[in-house]
Amino acid sequence: MDTDAALMISGSTAAEIAGHVRDLVAAGQLTPGSSLPPIRELAQSIGVNRNTVAAAYRLLVAAGTAETNGRSGTAISRVPVLDSEGLGATGDLVNLASGNPDPAFLPDPRRALRELAYDAPLYGTPAIDEQLAGWADRNLRPDVDAEYRLVLANGAVDAVERLLTAHLTRGDVVAVEDPCFLSSIGTLRLNGFQTSPVPVDDDGLLPDELDRAIRSGARAVILTPRAHNPTGASLTAVRAGELRAVFDQHPHVLVIEDDHFAAVSSSPYHRATPRSANRWALIRSVSKFLGPDLRLAFVAADPTTAAKLESRLGSGPTWISHLLQQLTHALLTDPATAGLLDQAKQAYARRAASLADALAAHGIITNPKPDGLNVWVEFDRPVQQLVADLAESGWLIRPGDPFATENGRHRNAIRVTTATLTGPAAGKFASELAYRSRRHGLRSSR
Repeated sequence: MDTDAALMISGSTAAEIAGHVRDLVAAGQLTPGSSLPPIRELAQSIGVNRNTVAAAYRLLVAAGTAETNGRSGTAISRVPVLDSEGLGATGDLVNLASGNPDPAFLPDPRRALRELAYDAPLYGTPAIDEQLAGWADRNLRPDVDAEYRLVLANGAVDAVERLLTAHLTRGDVVAVEDPCFLSSIGTLRLNGFQTSPVPVDDDGLLPDELDRAIRSGARAVILTPRAHNPTGASLTAVRAGELRAVFDQHPHVLVIEDDHFAAVSSSPYHRATPRSANRWALIRSVSKFLGPDLRLAFVAADPTTAAKLESRLGSGPTWISHLLQQLTHALLTDPATAGLLDQAKQAYARRAASLADALAAHGIITNPKPDGLNVWVEFDRPVQQLVADLAESGWLIRPGDPFATENGRHRNAIRVTTATLTGPAAGKFASELAYRSRRHGLRSSR
C-alpha cells in the first residue's frame, strides 16, 4: 500500500474507518490490488483497538471493496478477470474450444420477423406475452409437480444472478458443480458469493457431497439436470431421487435447476427439486437451440421467489422485450424449427458419442454417453503443454482450469466442444490427442 495513503486512513469506529477507506478508493488514492496495512499497525497508527480495525476490514470485505488474501493480508479488490464461452480460433485451427452450438441447426429468424403482427407495447402492458405464456405453461407444467409462477429473464445467466441476489447477501455460500459452468463461476465471483464445490460423476452431483456442502453452510445450490457443461453429465432417475432426498433434509436451501439444453438434450428431464423445497426455480433458456443472440429464459419458480424476481424486473426494465418474446414464440411454434431441433438432438448426441468412442479406442476414458456440446477428459497431471501442442498441430481446445470453482485452482483436464465435430474428424482428433498425451506421459484419470 502507498505509505502516504496508509497514514491518511482515520476513524474511531469500524464504520468510520471503513467509510474512509472507501473514500480513498473513490478518490483514486487507493487502487485495485493495493494492500491495506496490517491490523495491528493501523490500530496503533490511529489509536484504536485492534478489534475495531478488524471489524472495519470485515465491513470492507462484505461490501466488496476489499478482499482477504490469507497470510498476505487484506487488499483493495480487483475487478475479476472472467472466462467466457466463444473462444475464437485463428488461422487454420479447428476450433473445438468455443462451446457454441452448430449454426446449421439454428433457425433463421428473418422470415418470422417479417411475418410478426407487432404492436409496440406501452407501459402497463402485461410483462409476458399471452401466447408465449401459454406455450411455456404447456411445456413446463408436466415437469413441475408444484404450484409455480412464470417469470422471464434475459437468458439463464441473468436468471441465476437475479435469483441469487434476491435471496442471498455477499459472502453467502453457494454449492455448485465441480467442474462448473463458466458463467456461473463469473456470477458468483462478481457478486461476492463463496463457492462450495460438489464433485460430479457421469450421473451428476454426488448426493453425499451435496449434503456435506449444505451442512457446511451453503444457502443455495445451482445444478444442471442434463447436458452439464463441461462434463456432459445428466441426472438419472435414481440420482435425481437421491438428490431430492438430500434436499428434503434441508428445505431452507434455494434450489436452482439450470436446464439450459432442454429442447435438444438426448436425456430425459429428471427433477431434483422435491415438493418440500420452499424456494426453488427451474430455468429453461433458448440460446442453445434458437441462437445465442436470443437472450430469453423461462423461469418457473415458487410464488414467493417469482414475486421477488418480478419486483426486481419491475424496478428496472419492467419486462423482457415483447418483440423478442413474439419472435421466440413464432420460432418455437414453427414446424421447421421442430425439424431442426430433432436433427440437432440426434447430431449432438451422435457427435459427442463418436468422440467418446474414438477416445476409448485409444485407452482414454470419458463419460461414455455425454449429453450436450462438449466432452470432458480428465488426466493425472497438468495439461498446459498438451493444449499448446494440440494447437501447434491444428486443434484448439480449452484446458480445464477455467472451469475450476476457485481462483488459481488447477484442473488436470480438457474440454472439447463436439457440436461441429463429425465422425472422421473425431477419429483424427482422438488419434492426435492420444499421441500427444502419451508423449507427455499423461493418462486419463477417471
